[in-house]
Formats: sequence, C-alpha cells, structure tokens
Amino acid sequence: MSLSRTGILVLAAIASLAPVQRLGRIAFSSNRGGAWRIWTVKEDGSGLKQLTKGDGDHHDVDPVFAPNGKRVLFTSTRGGKAGVWSMAADGSKPQRICDGDQAEWSPDGRRIVFRRKGRIVTRELVGGKEEALSPAGWSRCSGPSWSPDGTRIAFATIQGKANAIFLVPAAGGKPVKVFDKKGACEPHFSPDGKRIVYETETHVYTIRPDGGGNRMITYYGGLQRCPRFSPDGKSIIFCQGASTKGPWELYVVPAEGGSPRKLTDGGSDMYPDWR
Repeated sequence: MSLSRTGILVLAAIASLAPVQRLGRIAFSSNRGGAWRIWTVKEDGSGLKQLTKGDGDHHDVDPVFAPNGKRVLFTSTRGGKAGVWSMAADGSKPQRICDGDQAEWSPDGRRIVFRRKGRIVTRELVGGKEEALSPAGWSRCSGPSWSPDGTRIAFATIQGKANAIFLVPAAGGKPVKVFDKKGACEPHFSPDGKRIVYETETHVYTIRPDGGGNRMITYYGGLQRCPRFSPDGKSIIFCQGASTKGPWELYVVPAEGGSPRKLTDGGSDMYPDWR
C-alpha cells in the first residue's frame, strides 16, 4: 500500500512537531593539549571542544555545570594558587571566586560548596558569606556534593587510615556516616536523590543515602574513578585508567551496571560532569 502525496505531507508535518532530541554535554579536564584544561564533548562522543586555554603552566580541573547550564565552576592554579573559578559555558568571561577547590553549585545556583584547607565550606555567591560545615579538626575532607533538594551535602573524609562518606545538613549540623569501607570517596547524588555514586580505590559503586543497598557498578580491570550520574539518572559516567598513572579515558555505563561504552580517546580525561 502506497501513501498519497497528501499523506506523505501530513506525516512530515507531524514529524516536524515531534520534540528534537538534544544531546547532553559533558565537561571534563584533559591534558590532551599539554597542561590540564577544561573541555566539553557531546554524550555521543562528538563535538569535542576546548573551553579554557592559555600559554601558562597553570592547570584547570573539576568542571561542574551550573543548574541552568549557563556557567561552569572549575578549579584553577592560575596565579600560582588553587582557587575556585567560574566562566560562561562557552569558556568566556572567567572570574576567580575564592581560594579553594572541588567546588559544586547548590541546586538553586545561589551558593557553592567547596574544599579549603581540608574543610568543607559553603559560600553565598552574592555577598560572599561563608560557613564551614565539617567539624573543627576534620582537616582531610574532600569531594562535596549537594543533594538535589538542597538540604544535605555529601562529602568524604579520612579518619585514621580509612576514607568514609558522610552527609551533613546544608544549613549546618552534625555529620552522619553513610559508608566507611573500601576507601570510599567522591560521593555524588543521583538526580532523584535516592542514590549516591562513589568510587573506591579501584571501582565505582552506588548506595542509598541511609547506607543501605550498596551495589557494585564497575568490576573491570584497571581503575574506575570520578563517577557522576547522567541528567536523567539512567547512566553513570566515569574515568578509567590502567593504573594511577593513567592514561585516563571517559566511559559511560548503565546506572544499574552493565557493559561500558568508551567516550573519549587521547591524552588523559578526568573529572567529568554531565548536563
């Protein structure tokens, strides 16, 4: 059965009204051009683009998209000292915010959480008011991550010789331990807040915020680190290296576990964030 010309035109009109699938962007740090700089790539591996440039020997790492996708936080050693920076999503208008590193936006985009001298600190972007959330004496904290509802912050800390993941109220309060096995660190919430993805000394796992339901996601050879959920929570991006010396490349795996898909190749690619 063949369609009439009118039928074909009707089908074409209906197709034109269907939503266009837009590929998400992934920001990451790479040394493929020499010093570490911030790059982006589409989730299908196309559209590789370098955002931060410069002839100096400084390094730019830890990129994180703003909730609205219009700006990117990152850590830079420009000027000889690690600091939290912000720039437009196209790499323009970089500006230094404060001393520190490993920064992440609050869900409403009005505050950031970051690490300074081993402690977890929040800062209002307008006015610059700061508050230390990790207890005094906890000087080996890292990897803070805001919960999607803005009420809690996950972070890792070294206590004795072991890494542990804690949750602390974003408004301040007593940290609560989530998990303290296998060198757990780099915690990041899923978009719905029901799970936290984290890395160990070798692999990637997910766990519920209450400490239950621990699940191994990667089990391959080499090392898998720096995991983050995709915007829809269905996938996890991470970097994999043969050893701690790399080279590191980005991979994507279903959030429930499965076969990974290689995303990048060339140099070392780390610290991904997906929007």
